[in-house]
Amino acid sequence: MELEIHVLSKPGGRAINEDAYGVWSNPGACFCVISDGAGGHLAGEVASRLAVKQVLEWFYRTPDVGSDALEAALKSANDAIVYEQRQSPETSDMRATILVLAIDTANATARWAHIGDTRLYCFRGKRIIAQTRDHSVVQSMVDAGYLEQKNLRAAPRRNALFAALGDAQAFAPSVEENLFPVRDGDVFLLCTDGFWEYLDEAQMERLLMQAESPDAWLRQLEAEVLKGGRAGQDNYSALVVSCTESEEVTRMPLASGA
Repeated sequence: MELEIHVLSKPGGRAINEDAYGVWSNPGACFCVISDGAGGHLAGEVASRLAVKQVLEWFYRTPDVGSDALEAALKSANDAIVYEQRQSPETSDMRATILVLAIDTANATARWAHIGDTRLYCFRGKRIIAQTRDHSVVQSMVDAGYLEQKNLRAAPRRNALFAALGDAQAFAPSVEENLFPVRDGDVFLLCTDGFWEYLDEAQMERLLMQAESPDAWLRQLEAEVLKGGRAGQDNYSALVVSCTESEEVTRMPLASGA
């Protein structure tokens, strides 16, 4: 399985970009991470960068795509943030969402895990076939039947989360238990809420159908985000992974950014 990866991460209308991302691979697997920080001046940036760094280092030491491994990697990030909270009043309230996609490129399978409202979408045949569910108040309202899914993006308190990295007492990520078979042509989109807030799922599919390449699709999605944005809009980040069958495996170094 060969992977083509494209990334963007912008501050939006904010002075500081508190999103972070990273990718690391070896000859048999690839690990993609994206995080959105929060918690006051500079603290969100610290939290997201720390989370990405911790997860990538964990996979560097233990390149395992099992569900226990993904949960352990996120737990290491949570522990690192909790430890850092205790070091300074400036970081005491910092939190972060996180999403990790692990692809076994040798066997063409994938698994993912997340906490918060940073999302993963998987497209097959230009259509969404898998999507993570937010750990948010409004998603709970949707699940309980009090709010329609189409109204989630405009709901009051849409950004209120009930789970995030940085909670010493309640660490409860969602981990995909079953291996997901990856097929030729599958496309994964990992994105923070500042990105998907301005894009509904029908738009994502329509633009993917029209795009000449994964990179062109990502740029078209960004154009829609900017079109729907406003003064002071949130940071936005997205990572696209396009999968094709090949005897060659994409090898990417340990890297991260914001």
